[in-house]
Amino acid sequence: MRHTTNSFGGLAVALLSATLVLASSGCVYLAVGALGVVGGYVVSPDTVEGTINFSLGETWDASKEIVRIMGTVVEENEAIGQLVATVNGTRVTVSILTINSSSSKLSVKARKSFMPKIDVAQDVYTKIVNSMGK
Repeated sequence: MRHTTNSFGGLAVALLSATLVLASSGCVYLAVGALGVVGGYVVSPDTVEGTINFSLGETWDASKEIVRIMGTVVEENEAIGQLVATVNGTRVTVSILTINSSSSKLSVKARKSFMPKIDVAQDVYTKIVNSMGK
């Protein structure tokens, strides 16, 4: 009996293995964006975050504008860099931390009825970052 090796099967196993390793590592890099690539990391089932090359003030202004366009701001505290809003019935928390004078860490968390809504978090994150690039 002759046995042949299926190269497609080996490729499928390799891709599945790589996907499982990335999924279990806790942080998955994601590339999203309309015009360019916006880097962010999915750090939990409901949170996307990344480091951006804009100051805290620039990031705060852009975040506030985008969240107001997408939904309703419920709470805002610029002193601690946190916005809480409702977007499509989902509670969205935007947190901004200063890294240095020209860089910030942007984190967007989204939950609806205690369920993670990573798609909403990704959408808000992407729109904030894309708005600052213009």
